[in-house]
Amino acid sequence: MLSPIARIKVALNGGRPAGAHPGLPVTPVELAAAARAAVSAGAEAVHLHPRAPSGAESLAAADVGAAIAAVRESCPATTIGVTTGLWITGRDEAARQRAVAGWEELPEYRRPDFASVNVAEPGFTALVATLTGLGVAVEAGVWTLADAGALSIAGRLPRVLVEIMQRHDDPVQILARLDEAGVAGERLLHGEGELCWPMVALAGRLGLPTRIGLEDTLTGPGGEPVADNAELVRLALSVWSRAATSP
Repeated sequence: MLSPIARIKVALNGGRPAGAHPGLPVTPVELAAAARAAVSAGAEAVHLHPRAPSGAESLAAADVGAAIAAVRESCPATTIGVTTGLWITGRDEAARQRAVAGWEELPEYRRPDFASVNVAEPGFTALVATLTGLGVAVEAGVWTLADAGALSIAGRLPRVLVEIMQRHDDPVQILARLDEAGVAGERLLHGEGELCWPMVALAGRLGLPTRIGLEDTLTGPGGEPVADNAELVRLALSVWSRAATSP
């Protein structure tokens, strides 16, 4: 069962290229150190994008296993998840299915506890079935009202990520649509880029967990530079907590 998140999940790197930020972790060793610092700062779960030796995002079993094992050793009590973004295989559904199915060769220690699957991407239902068969919990990535409506056919999933990336997407409407559609599972609300910090605050006001990390933003709530993921976690906890207690 996927452990619920009370406040903060950290997203360590995303698809950003090496060197995009001085604190961006790419290698397994870097991911392990960044995860340990972020968890010490208050993160309750870790999300990461594994990389091939070249630095490119990868869904290959060897690369996923190396990243997960390193982070698990540094944060043994923390759940760890990965992306399954279709762009990683050049939007080739069959290649993604093969790559994820290949995780079967990984021992449990090297498998992720959960994986994020975007509802809008082709192959969602088949990939959910594959992950479930591997014992990997699924977070459904919902970007729009249409995604929220489509998710109702996917059955019960432990967590839904309401991911706001465009100003015209209303998070409150999306959350309401999920409820209307009878979608079960924990809700986690977060944004990217300029919408990152407003969504952290809104999540606090709504009492929902959120996400922060160098995947989502390279700056603090006032646009100031930040050192690393751990600093973003500390700032997000402050923003979330203030919003949660505001009248």
